[in-house]
Amino acid sequence: MQYQTISTTASTALEQNKVLRNTYLMLALTMIPTIIGAAIGTSINFSFMAEHPIMSSLLMFGAMMGMLFAVTALRNSVWGIAALLGFTLLAGVFLGPILQVALHLKNGAQLVGMAAGGTGIIFFGLATIATVTKKDFSFMGKFLFIGVILLLIASLANMFFQIPALSLTISAIAVLIFSAYILFDVSQIVNGGETNYIMATLTLYLDIYNIFVNLLSLLMAFAGEKE
Repeated sequence: MQYQTISTTASTALEQNKVLRNTYLMLALTMIPTIIGAAIGTSINFSFMAEHPIMSSLLMFGAMMGMLFAVTALRNSVWGIAALLGFTLLAGVFLGPILQVALHLKNGAQLVGMAAGGTGIIFFGLATIATVTKKDFSFMGKFLFIGVILLLIASLANMFFQIPALSLTISAIAVLIFSAYILFDVSQIVNGGETNYIMATLTLYLDIYNIFVNLLSLLMAFAGEKE
C-alpha cells in the first residue's frame, strides 16, 4: 500500500512537470506569431479606431473572445495548438495601435523594450516563486476574477468618459492583477489544478499580454518624449 502511494505520488509529480514543461515550450512558441502579428499591426492604418473608438474596441473584443472560445473548444486536439497560435497572431495584430503610438514618440522603441523587459522580469520572477515554493495560490482565484470584472467595467465606462487619470489607474491596477494571476496560474499547473497545457499556455499568455500592454501605457504616459 505504501509503495502504491509513493508510486502514485511520483507519477502525479511527473505528469505535473510534463504539463509545466510543455506549457513553457508552447508559451515560447506563441511569441513567434505574436511578433509577426505585431509587425503586421504596425503597418496597418487604424485611423478608423480613432473615428469610432467604441465600435472598434467592441469589434476587437468580439474577435478575441471568438478565438478564445475556439481554443477552449479544441483544447484536447492538435487543432487546439493551431487555434492558440492563430489567437496569438491576432493578439499581435491588435498590438498595432498602441505600438504605432509608442513608436511615434522620440524614445518609443526604448519604451517598448522596457515594457517587454519589465514584463519578462515580472513573469520569470513570479513564475519561479510559484514553481519553487509550490505554494497553493488558488485562494486568490475569486478575488482576481472579481478584479478583472471590475477592470472591464471601468474600461468600458472610460470609453465614454475618456478620463486620462482613470485610464492610468486602470493600467496600474491591471499590471498588479495580471501579475498576481501569474502566481495563480503557475500554481494551478504545479499543484495539478490545470492539466491541459494548451489552456495553461493560454492563461499565462493572457497574463503576459495584459501586463505588457498596460505597462507600456504607463511608460508612455510618464516617460514618453514627443518629437
